[in-house]
Amino acid sequence: MTGAVLVTGGAGYIGSHVVLALRDANMQVVVLDDMSTGRAEAVPEDVRLVRGSTGDVALVRRTLRRHRVRAVLHLAASLVVPDSVAQPLGYWRNNVANTLALAEACVAEGVRRVIFSSTAAVYGIPDRHPVAEHEPCRPINPYGASKHAAERLLEAAGAAHGLSVMVLRYFNVAGADPHGRAGQRTPGATHLIKVACEAALGLRPRIAVFGSDFATPDGTGVRDYIHVSDLARAHLAALRYLEGGGAGTVLNCGYGVGTSVRQVLQAVERAAGCALPVSMAPRRPGDPPALVACVDRIGAVLDWRPAFSDLDAIVAGALAWERRLAADVPAVRRAGQRLSA
Repeated sequence: MTGAVLVTGGAGYIGSHVVLALRDANMQVVVLDDMSTGRAEAVPEDVRLVRGSTGDVALVRRTLRRHRVRAVLHLAASLVVPDSVAQPLGYWRNNVANTLALAEACVAEGVRRVIFSSTAAVYGIPDRHPVAEHEPCRPINPYGASKHAAERLLEAAGAAHGLSVMVLRYFNVAGADPHGRAGQRTPGATHLIKVACEAALGLRPRIAVFGSDFATPDGTGVRDYIHVSDLARAHLAALRYLEGGGAGTVLNCGYGVGTSVRQVLQAVERAAGCALPVSMAPRRPGDPPALVACVDRIGAVLDWRPAFSDLDAIVAGALAWERRLAADVPAVRRAGQRLSA
């Protein structure tokens, strides 16, 4: 197909890996990012970077027209659970109001394919594990609630205006591009594996474990960790599915394997060859005890299978990326001359 694919939030952690997957498939890509957490150096030099907000309808419409955009992959969002509890209005503005503006722009410009970055946080505390897409959504924090509202908004827009919307509910995303081209760059990021790798390299004084009294096998939170490059490939598969005439739907993105915080820290210790400086802390508001995906549906709907599902390999890649960042080696490209919109 002709025309570009627009990736909102494409200068961020997950977005930059999605951009790489699309470019590796020889697709024309445009990135829209307000650069609040994104980094220009995360965007390949041959990809157009438009600096601005998804809430700016005029800018989005202009971008869709100028680059003849055929599909939008909407990854721009606010996503830290504790921050959402402390600052709920900002989360509702960015995750819901800006999604509404983006949908309005797509409808106005005739863009009919949208892939939406959602989250397992929409489930809240599920009644059973693994949790399937048809289970009730009862979010327990503003992050999950805002994402669920955005899902419903896009569902209604699809029914009324003919949008084909694929909702991908991410579980816990981790790791780095196996070729060293991208990784988690955000300073002060809260992703467990990144924080643990930084602690292993002496870049953080210690790592806090938030909660050791959950109703889980070892008392710490259990999550389903998915390699960021596998998740990026899921976006590519979802795009191909929609462009092949597939109907929009909701899909969990995970491996269906639960791993506790303690198990993650043990994997980082194995990879780094040292003990981590760990301190115990109270539970954080809005954190569920466990979230593990039922992944039957994604395997049945999309041409997608995990390629990087080994936890030790995920951790080893993340640790290698953090070492590159710390050393500022050439594999981590500094920001260079950007292509203008």
